[in-house]
Amino acid sequence: MGKARLNPLNDYMFLKIMGEKGDEEQLCAFLNAVLGRHGEDALVSVEILENRRITAEVLGDKTSILDVRAITAGKERIDIEVQLQNLGNMDRRSLFYWSREFSMGMAAGQYYEDAPNVIAINIVNYEFMAEAPAFHLCFHIREDTYRDLVLTDALEIHFIDMVKFRRLERKEPVVPTEPLHRWLMWMDKDSSEGLVKEIIKMDSAIRKAEEKMVHVSMDKEALRAYHLREMALSDWASGLNHARQEGRKEGREEGMKEGIKEGRNKAKREVARNLKSNGIPVEQITLWTGLSLEEIGQL
Repeated sequence: MGKARLNPLNDYMFLKIMGEKGDEEQLCAFLNAVLGRHGEDALVSVEILENRRITAEVLGDKTSILDVRAITAGKERIDIEVQLQNLGNMDRRSLFYWSREFSMGMAAGQYYEDAPNVIAINIVNYEFMAEAPAFHLCFHIREDTYRDLVLTDALEIHFIDMVKFRRLERKEPVVPTEPLHRWLMWMDKDSSEGLVKEIIKMDSAIRKAEEKMVHVSMDKEALRAYHLREMALSDWASGLNHARQEGRKEGREEGMKEGIKEGRNKAKREVARNLKSNGIPVEQITLWTGLSLEEIGQL
C-alpha cells in the first residue's frame, strides 16, 4: 500500500507550510499568484507573524482559526485562512479578521493616512456564492452607481473556491501566467501523484512547500497534531451533516450529539487508516486514536 498523501489544506498543515519562519519563499510566491503580482510589482519579501502556540486544545477546537499572518515590505498586512467546512457567515467572519488586522496595524497616536492596507485571503472547500461562476473572487468597497469609484484600497478580501476550481474544464499548470492554477492543483489532496510531481518540477516555490510538508510528516509530534486536527474537523463536519439529517426527527440537539458520536468514530477510523498507510506502528496508532488493536487490524 502506498503512502496516503497528506492534505496541504488541513489548516494546521497549511500553517506549518506557509506560516513559520523560513517559509517566506513559498508564501511570497503564493501571494503573488493570488494577487496577480509579477514583474516590478511582485512581492520579493514578507515578514511572517507567528503569534500563537498550537496546543492540543487548539487543535481539538473545531472553531479555532489557524491563520497565516504576514506583513509585506510595503507594510500591507496579510491574513490567510483555510476553511474546509461551511460553518456559515464566512463573509462576516472574514470582515472580522480583516478588521482585527487593520486595528492591530494602527499604533497609538498614528495618523489615519498611515493606517495599513489589509488583504484577507480565504481558501474554502465548499461552494461560495454559487451565483458567481469564477473560482477566485476579490472584493473592495465600491460606490453603488459609479462602480469604478473605490472608497479606499485599504480593504481587499479574496475568496478562493476549491469546488469551483475543480470544476474547471481546463487548468493551466504549464502556463507561466497561471501560477495560481499550479498552487491549487498542488494543494488539492486528490491530485494524482504524477501531476504533483510534474508541478513540483515546474515551480521551485511549490517544490519547497512540498519539501516542508514531507519534513513535517517525518516529525511524529507534528504528524500527530495534523491527525488530531483532521479528526476534529471531520468530527464537526459529520456532526453537522448528521444533525441536518436527523435533527427534524429527534430534535437538533440530540441529532447533533448522535452525529458527533458517529463522526468521531468515522474520523478515528479514517485517521487510523492514513497512519497505517504511512507506516506508523499499530501500537502508536492505538494511543493516538483510542481504537483497539483488533479494530485497527480490521481496517
